[in-house]
Amino acid sequence: METEARSISQAVQPKPQATRILIGAALGLLSAAMLILAFPPYNVWPLIFVAFVSMLEADHRVLPPRWAGLGCGIGLGLWLLVYLSMIFGLSADTWFMQGIAVLVGVINIVTGRGQRRFHEQTGYRWFVLSGIASTVGIEMVRSFIPIIATHAFVGHAVHTQPWLIQPASVFGIYGLDALIMLVGYALALAAIAFFDRRWRWDELPIVDRRLSVRWLVGTGIIATAWVGLSLILLSAAPEDPAAVRVAGVQHGYVTPGHMDPDTQLARLEELSTRTREAAAQGAKLVVWPELGLGFDPQVEHTDELRALAAETGAYILIGYGLDTEAGWRNEAVMLMPSGDFLDVYGKNYPAGEPRIVSSGRYLVYDTPLGWLAPIICNDLNYTAAARIPASKGAQLIMIPTRMFAGCVEGDAGPGRVPGG
Repeated sequence: METEARSISQAVQPKPQATRILIGAALGLLSAAMLILAFPPYNVWPLIFVAFVSMLEADHRVLPPRWAGLGCGIGLGLWLLVYLSMIFGLSADTWFMQGIAVLVGVINIVTGRGQRRFHEQTGYRWFVLSGIASTVGIEMVRSFIPIIATHAFVGHAVHTQPWLIQPASVFGIYGLDALIMLVGYALALAAIAFFDRRWRWDELPIVDRRLSVRWLVGTGIIATAWVGLSLILLSAAPEDPAAVRVAGVQHGYVTPGHMDPDTQLARLEELSTRTREAAAQGAKLVVWPELGLGFDPQVEHTDELRALAAETGAYILIGYGLDTEAGWRNEAVMLMPSGDFLDVYGKNYPAGEPRIVSSGRYLVYDTPLGWLAPIICNDLNYTAAARIPASKGAQLIMIPTRMFAGCVEGDAGPGRVPGG
């Protein structure tokens, strides 16, 4: 009787193809929604650990074999489309970012059928490992591509959880990404095994339940060890570290300073006003935007800037850009309340711009506020930009960034965006 019941439960139970496609697409949309919510500005970070499950279930069991890949194509493509649009906006200057999202979706749709066939033929023994290797491998490769870099790394979703991310200082961002994908793919394998025990819509071998259990147990052990190490590393942090009140200000001009020479005085006035407001609220360190000015602050308007630093008592990191005969300069320089300028930092990882002549080194400023390190915008997408200053003793990293036209809403006049 028991054998007969088991054979009946494993009999193929066909479903209409259209129904399967609709359900699979819905599961892809569910993954996209979870991924979107897992990242800023929503930061529902636990979703990153389960976001891949529904679209993988769609590709490997729900969808007809010839449609395998549609779930991940929808899930990853739509997520990246929304995520990159929120970062770069929707404009003629950033259309290629939306193109990347569409390309990712298409690639997943095209390759999905082959991936499903491979895992079916190998009994899903390599399902979890291949998922980790492919995701982390792709992230390693694209980290070297300007503009794309580390945007949308899965590890970024847990950046608000210090109790969880400390081992990244040992294993890097790729170690954190591997942990997240280990959890996601182990859960997806368990979901596939559960599906096989409840429903069979295709004539194919079922996933061994013991295989999925082993992966779940192993994943639990590794995740527990990771969290334990993270808590140990976190416990070594100072119990009462010195606090510094900081502020980041924007002047509201979208166009880089060197491309908008007629607005230099207005930019300087707006940034000065914002700096005074920040200082009045207790800010001791104020960071100005990347390419915020179109002149060298040690050559032009130097007296006004020194007077501002003395008046506010603030340490001001000034971002500016210059297109000179010697080459392109995208730089930041620290102005002390004493009126002294520290060494100039040149952006090390250009983003859609010429090579920066002053790049090639990382600075750490020794100030009464602590050890401060400047990097600029796209630099933050490369782990070396934070790791190297940290290895030199940096306690706080300052990151001037440039705003894009599509990143804000509203209209505050030609060339301006609201806010500061």
